[in-house]
Amino acid sequence: MKTALPSLHAQRRNETRESAVCHFGNVPQRDLKFRDRVDTPATCRGTPGMKNMNRKAVIVFSGGQDSTTCLIHALPNYEEIHCITFDYGQRHRAEIEVAQQLSVKLGVTVHKVFDTSLLNELAISSLTRDNIPVPISACSGESLPNTFVPGRNILFLTLASIYAYQVGAETVITGVCETDFSGYPDCRDEFIKAMNNAVELGMDYKLRIKTPLMWLNKAETWALADHYKQLDLIRHHTLSCYNGIKGSGCTQCDACILRAKGLDKFMKNKIETMTSLKEKI
Repeated sequence: MKTALPSLHAQRRNETRESAVCHFGNVPQRDLKFRDRVDTPATCRGTPGMKNMNRKAVIVFSGGQDSTTCLIHALPNYEEIHCITFDYGQRHRAEIEVAQQLSVKLGVTVHKVFDTSLLNELAISSLTRDNIPVPISACSGESLPNTFVPGRNILFLTLASIYAYQVGAETVITGVCETDFSGYPDCRDEFIKAMNNAVELGMDYKLRIKTPLMWLNKAETWALADHYKQLDLIRHHTLSCYNGIKGSGCTQCDACILRAKGLDKFMKNKIETMTSLKEKI
């Protein structure tokens, strides 16, 4: 259900606490050595060693591999998880239903879907226009692929920051990644740092935009999911495909190819990949 941004008074603490309790059954809470350490220096400005329990986090949540892995990683570390999904008339809008299903399955505190259809009007892309075909493995790194939606992460992170301000959350989490980013400039660490500074200055509010996957490749992202015993969930119940096909997807678009290559590398080199993950975090 699409909704407007809530006011502070609309968020009753007893409701959110009740929703947050005992919903982590599908995510093991043991061996949490990965607790909020996969991050970029600029977006992790809290007190060293400070734990995040009893605090709120807002996750930009599409229901894809990356954002779902971020959610699984965040669940044991925050008392309240608010997931927000954006409906911008995207080609793969089946992801919205997937995000709703996953939010229920994983027991997040709040999940909201926001109408951002204006983005569809302004941003021309194969993800916003049915008459522009999604390329088949067309991302060479030399130019932007036509799946790039200009301004999407600028808008999403701005709205997520406003929402965080309203509900009193100090952390916004997004699954962008610079190592396997399909050439998108708004998935780079430099962009995240700039956005973090902009929203903090613009709202005079201390906020951290956290990027747990920023320096992980796709194989290591699969390893992180496996660490939380959620490999099958990510494989079969998330949607990354630009053509809107759940699980393994269409197997031909860049998102599906990156996902499949990462899984193949992880499955063939589990120990090596897990070791490299631990070295990075």
